[in-house]
Amino acid sequence: MTSVVRPCEVPRDTSLRRYKDAAGYADCYVIEIPGVITQQAFITAFYSSPLFKVERTILRFLASKPATDADVERLAVGRAATFSAWRVEAQSSSELLLADFTGRTRSWLMALPAVDAASKPSTLLYFGSAVVSQPRGGSGAPTMGNLFSALLGFHRLYSRLLLAAAGRRVRPL
Repeated sequence: MTSVVRPCEVPRDTSLRRYKDAAGYADCYVIEIPGVITQQAFITAFYSSPLFKVERTILRFLASKPATDADVERLAVGRAATFSAWRVEAQSSSELLLADFTGRTRSWLMALPAVDAASKPSTLLYFGSAVVSQPRGGSGAPTMGNLFSALLGFHRLYSRLLLAAAGRRVRPL
């Protein structure tokens, strides 16, 4: 099976869905990985990938929000209320929703068991993001702003790269 990251709809009945259904922006990507992958293993693989470690380094120096591999492990097992620039908004055995320290963005991970085309166990790994719109201008109508529009293409590429990196790192049970 070739594991390819693809865009998908934010699944219903998930903690990210409320942001998809509200004003603002939400996206979601999925990759199917052979075998059974736990949410804990997914979180660990995602936040300790070499690509995400670059982001951790940037956050440490530019925002004074450091995170270590030990912090990743605490997050993965549900023993962290915060992680670098985020706070845990919701966490379950299959989902993790983080809100950034400004309250403007969300990052979401979910691991769901599946069965591949050959009827073998597999896992769907989801990564999604949300940006909460802000009232702007005289009308007070919600808007995403010019910076959001300028960075959207980069965000979509980076999201795919992060999920692909995690997909390469996870190990099935």
